[in-house]
Amino acid sequence: MLAVRDLSKRHGAFWALRGVTLDVVAGTSTMLFGNNGAGKTTLVRLLASASTPSAGSIAWYGSAEPPRLRIAMLSHADGHYDDLSALEHLKMTESLLPRPGANVAARRSPAQLLDDVGLSPRGDSLVGTYSAGMRKRLAFARLLQKNADLILLDEPYSALDPNGALLVDRLMMEFRALGRTVISSTHQVERAAKHCDSALQLAGGRVIWGGLASDAPVRVADSEPG
Repeated sequence: MLAVRDLSKRHGAFWALRGVTLDVVAGTSTMLFGNNGAGKTTLVRLLASASTPSAGSIAWYGSAEPPRLRIAMLSHADGHYDDLSALEHLKMTESLLPRPGANVAARRSPAQLLDDVGLSPRGDSLVGTYSAGMRKRLAFARLLQKNADLILLDEPYSALDPNGALLVDRLMMEFRALGRTVISSTHQVERAAKHCDSALQLAGGRVIWGGLASDAPVRVADSEPG
């Protein structure tokens, strides 16, 4: 599904990512871990085609052209409109999604999405009144709304309380059951590894370890800053 070859990203004189190569099989889940500044977010953004590489290549489904309608990304910047309620927000974003296509029939309604992420009691509240955790839940609702094949998650557990973390666990299991391809960056290595097939550890923009998620060096990752 994804073939990444010698992928690099430079910001001025600084190389945020250097020579990353990996293959991701459709329907599998991959965990990216490492300390702050390791290159995890940069890699996720490149895979989402939200950024362009300085060197190297990415092939999505055998093509160099990213299938944006099949990709959904959860990022640090939620992009919410504070002057809309959560329900209004989802109705607006729903109107921007394409009508034709195989995935439309399976798309959940805005009300269903709010219920899925535990926001139904505050669905009519302005997003500007939401806590960081509630905004993260709404970001998950928007991600689910797209019903994408490739799901990219940048720190999915951040800003969430224990119940919110359980929501992420449930969604990861749901994605797996549906055969979605998931790539997630996280500091919650031990927890996320339970829902992933493979893992990559990054440091200084390079891959320094790769293998089964169940074999990920949890103690090393958890001892890193951030």
